[in-house]
Order: sequence, then C-alpha cells, then structure tokens
Amino acid sequence: MEEVIQQIEDADSTAAERCDVIVLGAGVSGLVSASVLAQQGCRRIVVIDEYPHIGGNHINWSSGDYTFDIGSLIFQDDSPLLQHFPELLPLYVPIQPRWARLNPQRLITAYPISVKDDILRAGPLEVARILASAAYARLFKRRMRNAREFARHWIGARLLQRSGLDAYMTRFYGIASDQIGIELARKRMQWISEHASLRAMLGRLRRTKPSPPSNCQLARPREGFEALYATAAATLSARGVSFLMGAKLDRIEKLDNRFVLFREGRAIVADRVVSTIPIPQLQALCNLPVSQQLETITLLALYFSFDGARGFDEEIIYNFSYDGAWKRLTMYSDFYGRAQGREYFGVEVIANHIGKSVAQAEADFRAHVAANGLFCGDLRLEGSQLLDNAYPIYRNGADESAAEAVKALKAFGIESLGRQGGFNYQPTARVSTIEAEAALRGVPAVSAQ
Repeated sequence: MEEVIQQIEDADSTAAERCDVIVLGAGVSGLVSASVLAQQGCRRIVVIDEYPHIGGNHINWSSGDYTFDIGSLIFQDDSPLLQHFPELLPLYVPIQPRWARLNPQRLITAYPISVKDDILRAGPLEVARILASAAYARLFKRRMRNAREFARHWIGARLLQRSGLDAYMTRFYGIASDQIGIELARKRMQWISEHASLRAMLGRLRRTKPSPPSNCQLARPREGFEALYATAAATLSARGVSFLMGAKLDRIEKLDNRFVLFREGRAIVADRVVSTIPIPQLQALCNLPVSQQLETITLLALYFSFDGARGFDEEIIYNFSYDGAWKRLTMYSDFYGRAQGREYFGVEVIANHIGKSVAQAEADFRAHVAANGLFCGDLRLEGSQLLDNAYPIYRNGADESAAEAVKALKAFGIESLGRQGGFNYQPTARVSTIEAEAALRGVPAVSAQ
C-alpha cells in the first residue's frame, strides 16, 4: 500500500494527505456525521464540499437590508442537532410560526385540512358526497400503490380534489401524485391518516385553536445561515476536524482497504469515506454505474419586498389551489421585522414547472396572487436563486433503485446517508440529525417527525 501511495504522490507531484475519515458534504447530515465520528474516536476527519460555504442546501441571499434563503428556515430548541452544537441555540431567533394554505376556493385556511372550509362550507349536498366518497374509499379502495391512492383511501377522492391536496402533491414533488412512490407516502404522509379519523375531525371542530407545540420554534439568524454554520464548523475544528470548501472532486479510487480521493491534482488517503452528496454524483466519482432514474428537484426561489395589503396574517402559506406554479411562501419580515419599511418574503417554485425561467415564474406568481386577492399594493422582485439537487423526486420504483445503489456503494466500502446520500426525504434538521446518528452508530432510527 505504501508503494502505491508513493506512486500517487509521484504521479500528482505532491504529497498525499492522510486522514482517518473523509466526509463528503458539509450540510447538516455531513456536520452531524463529523461530530459522531469524532465522538467515536476518529482523530483526523476531513469534511469536503464543492460548495464554497458550509451548510449544504441551507443557502441565503442578501441585498441591502434584505436577507432571504433557500432551504429550511425553522428549527426546534429540543432538536438533537443542538446536542452536537449547543452553542447554536443563542444564535437562533425564537418565533411562533403559523401555517396556512390557499385552497382551490380562494380561501386562506388551515393547513393541511380544514373541516370548516373544505367540508362544511361546501353545503349539505356536497358534505354528503364527501362523506360517501370517504366511506367508499375506506371500504373498496384499500389497494395503495402510490401517493394518490394512499391519500384517496384515507380521505376519499372527492375531498382529495376539493381540498387541493392532490394538486399540492404534484406541485411539491414535481410529478403527478399517481407517480409518487407508496413508500414515501407511508413514511412521510402519515398526517393524512391521523387527520382523517372521525375522532380527529370532531376534535378539530371542538377546538378553537390548534394545540401549541411542546417545544420552542426557532428561525435562522436574521443575517443568514453563515453565522450559524460557521459556529458549528468552529466547534468541529476545535475537535480536529478540517474543512475543504469549494473543492473540485475528480475521482475516488480504492486501494486495498483504503480510499484515495483526487481533487485538483492532489490526493487525500483515508481509511473510511462517509458521503452525504447525491448518489449519482458519488457513483460517478467512484466509476460505478450511475443510477439515471434517481432524479432530484431543481428549486427556484423568488425574493420579493412588498408594501400594501397582503390579504392574510399567517407567516407561511402553502399553495393548494389548482393553479399557480409556486408551492410555498414564507414571510421573513414577520420573523425579523420590516426592512426599509417594507415586508419581504420568499416564494418557492419547482423550476421545471416554469422552464427554469425567473421571468415566467414571476409573471405566474403575480397573476396567481392577483386572481386570489393577495398582495394588493407595491410588489417588487428583489432577486432570485436556483438550487439544483434540492431534494429527491420519489417516483415509483425510486426507493428500490436507491436501496440498490446504497448497497452497491456499501459493497465498494462507502457509507452513503442523508437526504441526498440516502435518497431519503428529510423535512427538518431534526430528522437529518437522527438519521445520521442512527446510520453511523448502527442503531435503528426512531420516529423523527
């Protein structure tokens, strides 16, 4: 092995760096992985990312007094992420977010389902049809092969359509709901079955306000994610972890029981590689067959400032209507205060739905909110951002393909985990932390919802 390393050094005209573990990706999963590995006794850990910043897909964009972002905004004070990095807690901004949705009837109403607005407001005849449809689905539509059939079984075809849930699933996942894999529905859409029970519906009718969360909700710092993740990186650096950011990766070779990662004419030799980057990217680096069927969402974020009557009070609105390409908007100014006397917010759009065009996405959003009586006043586009590999597309069969790819990578000797590395939808930093810990400690992940 030493002779091979010497050959590598001679070929690349530079000394090969040595470490115990290479962690690919500096997002939440990568940072937690580095922390767990350090706890397990690894002394020399190198975290490598092609992004120039730490934090992965948690990226912000600033212009003057405005700071927007693409990626998760909300965290919790009891998140296991803070067990690894307790110094992050005072950096967060405590918030009390309220979630709502724009439904097909042009109402801003409860998220994810409103008994009052989605059912009772329809009138006695339609209520009877909704109930009959739900009863029929429970009795005769037990076969569930995709997300649409899963949702239809629990709430019936009529409410699925009237509530806009079917339209939202297509808008969020980038493909028609009958093409979304059943495994994702079972893992990540259990709230449908929980909300669909008669007891749950009656409970929501009796309750005037939703129960508050047991933990404290937090937002990233006003100035953006940099301060947050720079602090986490400093903690890891003090424990012997080093970072290589903005690194162009060339290939990974396996020699005996070690790995050699080549980057920009240099080589890093490690006993172990843990990856949180997209599976096809890792497969290409390792010269393994690339799983072409593992698709990911390209996300387009539009950043607006506004002065006028916005038409709702909630901080986060999901688009459940039949029209409009946008899927969610977040009012940052409700959390951080106005900037230059104006409200400001971000809008997320699946880029492929509008040809990856900022102009088309902006025009579509303006037309849609105007048609629904929202944002009456001075609405100004401040900027935009495009993010590739935002999250996996869970088309039917993708779970099996991802499992086979992870198995092949494991046979090669690389542990691949996380939202990208495990092709595993992770809605929060809490979930990312729990699943990274479970993967590296070899224990089953408990419920992370």
